[in-house]
Amino acid sequence: MTDTIRDLIHGNASVVPAGVAMGALSHGFELAGAKDFGSDVDVLNYALTLEYLEAEFYRQGNKAGLLSGKEKKYLMQIGDDEASHVATITATIQKIGGSPIGAPAVDFGGAFDSRKSYLTTAHIFENKGVGAYLGAAGFVKDKMILQAAAGIFGVEARHAAVVGNLLGLKAEGGVYMGSTEVGIPKNDVLKAVAPFLRDPDKVVAAITY
Repeated sequence: MTDTIRDLIHGNASVVPAGVAMGALSHGFELAGAKDFGSDVDVLNYALTLEYLEAEFYRQGNKAGLLSGKEKKYLMQIGDDEASHVATITATIQKIGGSPIGAPAVDFGGAFDSRKSYLTTAHIFENKGVGAYLGAAGFVKDKMILQAAAGIFGVEARHAAVVGNLLGLKAEGGVYMGSTEVGIPKNDVLKAVAPFLRDPDKVVAAITY
């Protein structure tokens, strides 16, 4: 296993830039079309964009003081995981000669108005992370990177299940989403999230290849 792949799996967390958020989580990042990725760097930057959003989401949400006990402990750990994903994917892009995309500036809206809104938004977010990795997996050329990314995919799925359980959701369709994952075209995702980005043209241009 190369140092690059070890870093992707085991990298240290970093401080995520402030002001990174999103209010359109129900539209998410999921299945991508074949023309969306020209290289592994493109795939990794796509994943990095979502990881920025997730990491900052938990940074802000955990700071809001909405949770206690087991819920607080779990969401704090999930936030640490997402920050680590940002750091490790960034390092991997750099080590294979690419340029990591910058963190987009967006707004989470009312996600932190209450415990329920925080957990509900987190649940949606994590399920979209699962869809993002699954949708892009077929376009990864380096199979070692694919294997490492599959490890992150598994973590996102476990996060979704943990939050679904905290919300008291039913098993299928709640704690887990069913026997298969369903994705949407990347262009549709960009159109859906554009109204919630502070500079949508810049973000769309940066992740459109």
